Amino acid sequence: MRMNWNKGHRIRASDKHLVYHFSIGTLLFVFMAVLLLLNIKQLICTDWEHFSLLENGLTLSPYNFITILIATGVCALVAFLYYRFCYDSFKKLLHRQKLARMILENKWYEADTVQDSGFFTDLQSRSREKIVWFPKIYYQMEKGLLHIRCEITLGKYQDQLLRLEDKLESGLYCELTDKTLHDGYIEYTLLYDMIANRITIDEVRAENGCLRLMKNLVWEYDALPHALIAGGTGGGKTYFLLTLIEALLHTNAVLYILDPKNSDLADLGTVMPNVYHTKEEMIDCVNAFYEGMVQRSEEMKRHPNYKTGENYAYLGLPPCFLIFDEYVAFFEMLGTKESVSLLSQLKKIVMLLF
Repeated sequence: MRMNWNKGHRIRASDKHLVYHFSIGTLLFVFMAVLLLLNIKQLICTDWEHFSLLENGLTLSPYNFITILIATGVCALVAFLYYRFCYDSFKKLLHRQKLARMILENKWYEADTVQDSGFFTDLQSRSREKIVWFPKIYYQMEKGLLHIRCEITLGKYQDQLLRLEDKLESGLYCELTDKTLHDGYIEYTLLYDMIANRITIDEVRAENGCLRLMKNLVWEYDALPHALIAGGTGGGKTYFLLTLIEALLHTNAVLYILDPKNSDLADLGTVMPNVYHTKEEMIDCVNAFYEGMVQRSEEMKRHPNYKTGENYAYLGLPPCFLIFDEYVAFFEMLGTKESVSLLSQLKKIVMLLF
């Protein structure tokens, strides 16, 4: 797979002041445009053929001062509205600026020292650094994900470009979701702006085989049926599971819930079926779940509309979820023989992609 260099913005050394240059350039244009519009009548009435700045001088009337204040106020309003309603565009500029500064401050480039040419060169020689090689790094934001692609040229900075994930996560305040090495380049994919893209529990919906978890993040459980929720103690894993369960209950999904600690998820047994917390019940549930999946696979193959490579959704069957809270804690409750047997069943279930 070859890199499509037409997608994304090339990071250049001049981007180290990108936000400043963009802001000054845009606001100066707005300022001059407003100033000209407010003074257009005066400009039209001026006899420019006989106008001389030396003879007439540069005088500002009270109206001119008012127009300057109005133009300044409009610039401030434009800056506020841009930041408020075009926040993603502003973040793109900021990200590109940070990437340029990352390269420059770490000196991941090649430069030569050159002498400035000019009239006074002989009087006082001045030297400056001229960049002759800058790494090809491309930045793209698409559907809530950042794609940062670095060309790999087997140069002396290759190792640094192959280990950017920590810098990118902390510097851009994003979460790395994928790191893929292609032919000639490496691509980092990061989840953008996790705080701003959060949604409420009521907004978590399961539709068409997809669960929306954030504004820019969807779990396509039809295509990717397995999920692992990890985090520290008190990090909200169980609360997140409850949110998923609540969303799935609004669909035709069949849920089997296992809670070895007889804690929060076990309380759901008072309002819904297939909720287990004792060791024996949970082992029986896993075995029954596997047998049910095997039987369903055989029934799908006999279905008149069965098609090789398609899953349950193609035939209109409901999804089946086996939800395990505190998976490690459950295995600590088992003996060696039980643990090996149950792990074997779970591996078989993971292999069932229908």
